[in-house]
Amino acid sequence: MKIRNQRWKWLVPVVAVAVIVIGCQPSSKEEGKEGLPETVGASGPAEEPNDGEVITAAANAEAGHGHKPGAHGGIIVPLGRDSYHVEAVIDSAGVVRLYTLGQDESRVIDVERQTLKGFIKGAGDVDSEAIEFEPSPQDGDTEGKTSLFLGQLPQKYIGREIDVTIPNIRVAGERFRLGFVSGESAHEESAMPAKVVTEEERELYLTAGGRYTAADIEANGGVTPLQKFKGIKSTHDMKPKAGDRICPITETKANPLFSWVIDGKSYQFCCPPCVDEFLKAAKASDAPLAPPESYVKP
Repeated sequence: MKIRNQRWKWLVPVVAVAVIVIGCQPSSKEEGKEGLPETVGASGPAEEPNDGEVITAAANAEAGHGHKPGAHGGIIVPLGRDSYHVEAVIDSAGVVRLYTLGQDESRVIDVERQTLKGFIKGAGDVDSEAIEFEPSPQDGDTEGKTSLFLGQLPQKYIGREIDVTIPNIRVAGERFRLGFVSGESAHEESAMPAKVVTEEERELYLTAGGRYTAADIEANGGVTPLQKFKGIKSTHDMKPKAGDRICPITETKANPLFSWVIDGKSYQFCCPPCVDEFLKAAKASDAPLAPPESYVKP
């Protein structure tokens, strides 16, 4: 799936995850991290055997080794000894998104394009089923690389707690093993979180620049998406029909409730974080924007 004008695409699912840990060792240098998820995930190099240790959130908290919830609403899964990270996200349609991140969890990195072959098993199941994650490069990724992988859960696993294992993911020539377990809440609809509007968000939405004008700010009510869309739930329709309006960022079906005026025109998005990405691009350049009516499923 082609993704336009995108660096970090947040699909706003709520993912409650417990993860099997392979080789993630606490570091005394990591201090001051906040926002531990209820359980923490990890992984390790494919060449190294699993020592059988399962690291819980409580254990990580004691060691000062917690990971913040991901920018897209998922959980952060370390690769190796925190050399890299992956954010695992599952939405209500059963789409699994794997975002590749650096040692600094806030930094997106692109890795070798590859088809990730994994195995999925439902809670209580004995046998696992093969699943593939295809590269889906985001805007700004290096040619031949990707910072996003997409997989689709078989229908029978949607809404269930699942265990996903990917035996081999290559990053900078090294191989790692990745595993995580998602809870049922991973498939629930999500609403805009109740959090304080940051100065960064005010700067983005309440100052003009590029194709984003003072008139646009007024047309949007002089507020940020966090204020305008508070309490509105976002879902993602991955299979828009011909003629449907689609999100300029994800090309999933657009939701008219998530509209934003830019350059005097009203654009529709699938969720608020996609508004962020589109607006950042619009403010970074004076080049004309594609008109809203061009974002339609052919």
